[in-house]
This record gives sequence, C-alpha cells and structure tokens, in this order.
Amino acid sequence: MPVIGACGSAPAEAKAYPVRYSQAEWRKRLTPAQFHILREEGTERPHSSPLNREHRKGTFQCAADGHPLFSSATKFESGTGWPSFWKPLPGAVGTSTDFKLGLPRTEVHCARCGGHLGHVFEDGPKPTGKRYCMNGAAMTFRPA
Repeated sequence: MPVIGACGSAPAEAKAYPVRYSQAEWRKRLTPAQFHILREEGTERPHSSPLNREHRKGTFQCAADGHPLFSSATKFESGTGWPSFWKPLPGAVGTSTDFKLGLPRTEVHCARCGGHLGHVFEDGPKPTGKRYCMNGAAMTFRPA
C-alpha cells in the first residue's frame, strides 16, 4: 500500500517522514476533524478549539504522532481565533510554500509525520516577530 505524506501533496510525498501511514491507516488513527486538518490541509473554524483557552504550563503536541511542537511559554493571544505561538520547539516543525489562496503563504507541518498544522506569518510579537497560527484540532496538550 503506498505511503502518503501530509495531505497527499507533492512536497510531503517527496519527503520521507519518520512517521508514515497509508491514508486508510491515518483515517483509523485520527478523528474526522483531525484527518481533515492534518492530512487534507483543512482549517478549523476560528474560536472553535478548546486549546485557545489553554493557559497552563506544558507542551502542545502533534495530534497525529505526539511529537512536541510548542512550549506553552511561547503561546500568545493573537485575536485571530486560533492558538498562536511565537516560536516552535527546536526541530519540531517544517515549512513549505502554500499557494492555495493565490498568494504564497508559509505552511507549517509536523517535522515527524508531515501533518498540516497551520501557517506562519510575519506579524507576531517579539522576540521573533512570527505568528505560528495553528489549528487546535491538529494538536493535543500535555500539562507540565
């Protein structure tokens, strides 16, 4: 059975991620919302994720494979309706260029399974100036 990367997209297929499953296996492992976001590059409705209200110390992880992505110390309220962070953990995420809206955007994906997490923008707070705008359904939270 062929192994498909994030969403079946060309960049993900070209890269061999350490955690890989067939589309059928991903469907078994993930909820429908998680599958839509992580494997089909979907987006959840703004203000719909319980992770927006998560303010405890801990780590936000990839919902597909448990890979640590962001420290709660880098989370901030962006007002966009999605969990936002100013910096990922070292080696946690990868990026690619997304042209789905006609203009280039920087897509963020899990470095271990290639799952789509969201996008990064250049309008975040100091010290990085980045806003990693993530889909809450693509992540889980592990309290410290």
